[in-house]
Amino acid sequence: MQRYFVEATYQPTVSLTGEAYHHIVHVMRMKSPEKIFVVFSDGISVVAEIVEITENQVLAKELYKEEQAKELPIDITIASGYPKGDKLEWIVQKGTELGAAQFIGFPAKTSVVKWDEKKIVKKQQRLTKIAQEAAEQAQRQIVPEIQLFSKTEDIFKRLADYDLILVAYEESAKMGEQSHLVQAFQQAVAGQKVLAIFGPEGGLAPAEIEKFTAAGGILCGLGPRILRTETAPLYLLSAASFYFELKGE
Repeated sequence: MQRYFVEATYQPTVSLTGEAYHHIVHVMRMKSPEKIFVVFSDGISVVAEIVEITENQVLAKELYKEEQAKELPIDITIASGYPKGDKLEWIVQKGTELGAAQFIGFPAKTSVVKWDEKKIVKKQQRLTKIAQEAAEQAQRQIVPEIQLFSKTEDIFKRLADYDLILVAYEESAKMGEQSHLVQAFQQAVAGQKVLAIFGPEGGLAPAEIEKFTAAGGILCGLGPRILRTETAPLYLLSAASFYFELKGE
């Protein structure tokens, strides 16, 4: 069944318009009483039956709620220093599939790319669409939020919003640090907000590391191998999924 996200909170009968309407009617060519998944803005997802199709809306009525939880028990935000090319698109797409709750992009000191406000607006629109499509494919119950900052200082202002801050640090990996990430997961409590910070291709600068650690950030190695900027977030999300969803007691 196809999955559609709507901006409204839960309601037993819902109207789908815009892109969802176009996809149902003109791409999938669905008819009543075919069934779809509908995910509301409050995270409730239902199996619904199409009951009516008009010129501008599809009306669907709930049959039953989707019971299986699809979200990680902790909310993980991936914060990436702006990388080159389309790497941030890759991070958002694959990170959404792996369960990230939010993505932040920021201009790190070693970031080569420079985005002005106009480009940031366009990038945010594109990344939001990528996140929604990935969330539909992965059968998520939320679409991750995208925030792109124009100033490095903006990421430092957000640090107090999180219960736990993890900093993927290349030097920690080089020195063989292997326990901080596991220890952080062991201390995490369901519902907590976790910020995981990753540098661009040139890594995080010492001054940035100092500010992150001053705010309580934990420097973490991600195994014995040095990972690319677009690979490291996926490693951490995969590790979180294994630890919280698969390993059992």
